[in-house]
Amino acid sequence: MNCTILLERTIENVIFGLTKLRYSLLMKRIILSVTNDLATDQRVHRIATTLMQNGAKVTLVGRLLPKSLLLQRNYGTYRMWLLFRKGPLFYAEYNVRLFFYLLFAKVDILVSNDLDTLTANYLASFIRKKPLVYDAHEYFTEVPELVGRPFTKNVWKKIEQILLHKIKYSYTVCESIAGIYHKMYGIDMRVVRNLPLRSIKTTPYVTDSHLPKDFVIYQGSLNLGRGLELLIDSFQFISNLKCVIAGNGDLQAILQRRVIAKNLEDRIIFIRKIPFEQLKTITQKAILGISIEENLGLNYYYALPNKLFDYIQAGIPVLVSDFPEMSKIVHHYGVGEVFVSRQAEDLALQIESMVNKGQRKIWEQNLAIAAEELCWENEEKELLKIYEKLL
Repeated sequence: MNCTILLERTIENVIFGLTKLRYSLLMKRIILSVTNDLATDQRVHRIATTLMQNGAKVTLVGRLLPKSLLLQRNYGTYRMWLLFRKGPLFYAEYNVRLFFYLLFAKVDILVSNDLDTLTANYLASFIRKKPLVYDAHEYFTEVPELVGRPFTKNVWKKIEQILLHKIKYSYTVCESIAGIYHKMYGIDMRVVRNLPLRSIKTTPYVTDSHLPKDFVIYQGSLNLGRGLELLIDSFQFISNLKCVIAGNGDLQAILQRRVIAKNLEDRIIFIRKIPFEQLKTITQKAILGISIEENLGLNYYYALPNKLFDYIQAGIPVLVSDFPEMSKIVHHYGVGEVFVSRQAEDLALQIESMVNKGQRKIWEQNLAIAAEELCWENEEKELLKIYEKLL
C-alpha cells in the first residue's frame, strides 16, 4: 500500500471516528457541575461548548451570588441561590442541593468538576446507574486555602480517598497532577489542558480608553499565593510602567489597601470581574503577562493556569514562577522568562529588563507559533477521545 492510499484511509478513519462520536453524543443529556457562579470559568465553558457542538444537550450547574454577571450561553445553565457562601456549611448545602437536582434531572452523563462537587455527583451516579466523569481542575487537597488547616484538609483527603479510586473516567489539567493521582489511586487520568480558543469572539471593554499606554497585566483570582503582594511591592521600584490587576477574590480589599499604603494608586489599576470576552481585549494591549504563584502546596507547584495560555494567545511575553509545568511551556516555546527570586526589587529589575529587551521580537515570533499549537481547537480532540471511550 503506497503512502497516498495510507494517508487517505487515515483521514477517512479520523473523519469516521469524529462523525461516529457526534452521532453518539447526539441528544445525550450531560450535566456539568461546579461550585462557582459560571460567569468567568473558561474551562467549563469551553468543555460545555465542545460537547454541545458535538450533539449533546448540555446543562452547566453552579451557584448564584449577589454580584453574579448575567449569563448569555448557547447551552443550558442553572444557578442555585444558597444560604451559605463559604465554609463547611456552604459545601454541605451545595452538595445536598446538587444531589437532589441530579437525582431527578433528565440526564445521561454526569460531569463533576473538582472534589467539591464529587460527593453529590457520585451518589446520584451510583443510585441512577449513570456514567460519571471527573474533571480535576487542580490538585484540590493541596490548594493554598488548606495550608495550615489540617482538620479541613484531612476531611477533603478522606473524601478523595473514598471516591477517587471508584472513578472510571477522569481527566485533569497537566501530566504532573495526572501522575500523582495515578500513583495514589491507580486511576488512568487523562490530560485536558486549560487552553483558550484561538478564534474566540471578543467584545470591547467599556472603559478601554482609560487603560494606560504601557502596562503589565495579572489576570485571574485575587487569592492567597498568587504573588500579588510581591507584584504590588515591585512597582515601588518601577517608574515607567503601570500594572493592571484584572479579577476578584478573597484578597481584593487587602490588596487595594496595600496599594494605598504604598502610595501606588496611580500605578496599580484594579479592574473588576468582567466576562472573558472583554478581558482578552485588555490582555492584548499589555506588554507583559505575569504569573508568579508562590509555592504554597503542590497544587500551585504543578499549576498550569489559564492565564499563561491566555497571555500566549494575546501575543504578549510571559514572566512565570520557576515551577515544573509553567517553566516547561516557557522554555519549550521560548515565549518569556522564568522568575526565581522572590524579592520585590529583583522582580522590578526583571520586568523592566523584559520590557526593554531586544529579545522581544523573537518572543513575538515564538508566541505566534505557540498560539497556533496551544489552543482549544487542538486540545478539545483529547476531550472527545474520553467521551468516545465512555460511549
